[in-house]
Amino acid sequence: MPIADVLIYTRTAGYRHDSIPAGAKALAELAGAAGYEVEATEDPAAFTPKRLGSCAAVVFLSTTGTVLDASGRAAFEAYVRAGGGFLAIHAAANAEPDWPFYGELLGTRFDGHPEIQPGVVCVEASDHPGTAALPGRWAWTDEWYNFTSNPRGEGVRVLARADESTYRGGTLGADHPLVWCREAGAGRVFFTALGHAVEAYEDETFREHLAGALSWVSRTGGPVAP
Repeated sequence: MPIADVLIYTRTAGYRHDSIPAGAKALAELAGAAGYEVEATEDPAAFTPKRLGSCAAVVFLSTTGTVLDASGRAAFEAYVRAGGGFLAIHAAANAEPDWPFYGELLGTRFDGHPEIQPGVVCVEASDHPGTAALPGRWAWTDEWYNFTSNPRGEGVRVLARADESTYRGGTLGADHPLVWCREAGAGRVFFTALGHAVEAYEDETFREHLAGALSWVSRTGGPVAP
């Protein structure tokens, strides 16, 4: 099997989202449309220096719990620091809970969510490929993730936040980031908290959100820096 240009990783060691198959299919379609070969896997053995060295991007799609072994962690950290692209989606914020590097990479950790409900996403940066297709105020239904801390700060560029006044159960107040990007070493990292439901991956606006994120981390979408 050829080494994938985009590696979609869907391993779970905790809660498993029903939307993972739909998400993997959508991401494969988006990456394929951008000219990449794609491989989806749940095998931690995929995380080797040789394998990752051929990847334009690695995607963690709603991964939960400890999903990499020690050698995989070392290979992934080296890949990102050396210039690799990393796209983390939804429950990826709940992966690798005891690995400090991963927490630093995302800038925060998952801290629960209220029930699925409608709300509004406020876009802060429309000049980024990951948010360029989104309206300024985007009505959306999802699990509105809370986090242990606000990731906004040195090195993190928040691209969109939740308007907590439009739904129940937010815990971060007026500044509640949902989508952000950063650079880690020479690598690029993009996180979106959205993407709980199967239906999300059939929504054209959400697919454009993911396509833009993928283009940025794989360096085909312009040099917009955090």
